[in-house]
Amino acid sequence: MSARLPNVAGVLGLVLLVVWAGSDLYRSSLLVTMLTYALVALGMYVPFVLAGSLSLSYSAYAATGAYAVAIGTAHAGWPLWLGMLVAPPVAAIIAVVLGAATMRLSGFYLGAVTLLFAEAFIQLLGNLGVTGGPSGIVGLPLLSFGGWEPSPQQTVLMAVVLTGVLALALDRLRRSPWGVVIRASREVPIAVDTAGVSVSVLNLVALGAGAAIASLGGALFTTYVGAVNPETFSVNVIFLAVFMPLIGGIGNPWGAVLGAAIVVHLTLNVDSLASSGTLLVSLSVLVILVLFPRGVLGFAGTAARGGTTLLTTVTKRGART
Repeated sequence: MSARLPNVAGVLGLVLLVVWAGSDLYRSSLLVTMLTYALVALGMYVPFVLAGSLSLSYSAYAATGAYAVAIGTAHAGWPLWLGMLVAPPVAAIIAVVLGAATMRLSGFYLGAVTLLFAEAFIQLLGNLGVTGGPSGIVGLPLLSFGGWEPSPQQTVLMAVVLTGVLALALDRLRRSPWGVVIRASREVPIAVDTAGVSVSVLNLVALGAGAAIASLGGALFTTYVGAVNPETFSVNVIFLAVFMPLIGGIGNPWGAVLGAAIVVHLTLNVDSLASSGTLLVSLSVLVILVLFPRGVLGFAGTAARGGTTLLTTVTKRGART
């Protein structure tokens, strides 16, 4: 039952967010921003938390998703949903190629190289004609499926369902035999290699899967806003996405979703923090990490177990008396 509790709480939380947003356009845009970051953070969860690979190219993968939708629609005449289908495999291929090229790197060096790649990738997008240069691509049509054009609220609801399904799938994956093996490859890679499982292949699969998920975040944002430019996916996206699983709790994929909700609320919905730049937001995040080293979900789980133990003890003593 305890293993299912985060899933139940996560789904309930998403439902409450949908109710909170309602038909309010500002709240809906906040929710879409939160879901965008949540998808990028879920993408980072696979290689960063499960496989222990500090790849910092996720702004590039989110941008890949965004521009796949925008270029396909603006230049090839695709419907928006087709661009969303194309984005994940394209981002996965880029991630696997980059992962193969940086296979011998780890730690600081891997983080530095992949961060530079992300920055160079964003700069490239800002200098190509097909991407619209620094101005990007604007005026994309509304999302439609044949003759049906979902309302903004229906689009938000579909995005919420997508995020929830991916979080549930990653939690199932985390507890699956493959998840156990990839976590073991992070802790004892030599033992996993000795058992006949290639750690290199596992890492590449994790990188590809993470990039595919992150690309959906960029695709979602472009689909909802109807425009994209390189500044949307600056290096800030990477650092925020790294913090999100840590804030929410790395023990479960829902921690990435919760972390995204907290960060977006602090940066966009709290006026005193939003107007102060990144300093107070960073300090707020630091306070959260100091108070809850295992993240908010980790603290909640510990508190719940402590409460259950206390209740059991009191019940037993009452029965004896």
